[in-house]
Amino acid sequence: MSEECNHDCSSCTQNCSSRNTNPADFLEKPHPSSHIKKVIAVVSGKGGVGKSSVTSMLAVLANRKGYKTAVLDADITGPSIPKMFGLHTRATGDDNGINPVITETGIKTMSLNLLVPDETDPVVWRGPVIAGSVKQFWTDVIWGDVDYMFIDMPPGTGDVPLTVFQSIPVDGIIVITSPQDLVSMIVTKAVRMAKMMNVPIIGLVENYSYLTCPDCGKRIDVFGKSKLEEVAMEQNLKILAKLPINPGFAALCDEGKIEKFDHCDLDNAIDVITAE
Repeated sequence: MSEECNHDCSSCTQNCSSRNTNPADFLEKPHPSSHIKKVIAVVSGKGGVGKSSVTSMLAVLANRKGYKTAVLDADITGPSIPKMFGLHTRATGDDNGINPVITETGIKTMSLNLLVPDETDPVVWRGPVIAGSVKQFWTDVIWGDVDYMFIDMPPGTGDVPLTVFQSIPVDGIIVITSPQDLVSMIVTKAVRMAKMMNVPIIGLVENYSYLTCPDCGKRIDVFGKSKLEEVAMEQNLKILAKLPINPGFAALCDEGKIEKFDHCDLDNAIDVITAE
């Protein structure tokens, strides 16, 4: 055991004799008033690939299909879920727990930006503290009845992803990539971590896949030819969607009006998720 051990294996990446090797033993129960049927984590091996926008849109589409939907923003140092939905109201709570903030169409959300006095304040916390906050979003928030909870994960494979996979009963993950040479590395990192934590992979979503010229309709591969098919075949994974660069979608996200976006190529992804 390391001399610096804080005895919290859920936020530790070291192997030692004290670590319990059964991931199920670390699972935390949600708030007693929460009844969550399915938990889907949206992950990537690197930042800047659009995890938050994909997470938000998946929640919007599931909500439109009549499912009770929630979003847990686990990206503590870069929370952008409230921005996507135009949420500026602070979350409230009492001795019983914390109440999620509900979007215009009824999606329950929780993010650090809904708790801090100023949403532009930086979060200068160490890893175990950040991981503990994410765990509290699961245990202390009164989610109520939820059919599908989507977790917007931070990039990489550090403290927070480890805490989420060990503390929360994740039913599956969706890996977000972009059409660049890094795609193989991004997917492989996510796949290996998922296998280590015994979490099934639902499939892959390629963001920023292409751009359609508004004048001639020609498809432009801005970041080069996609390598997703060969990576998916190599890892034996489904391709759920290839999302184009869409200035209109980006504008709605910036305006906090993602729920008003009326066309998205993630319908197949939702069909796969809800069929699980």
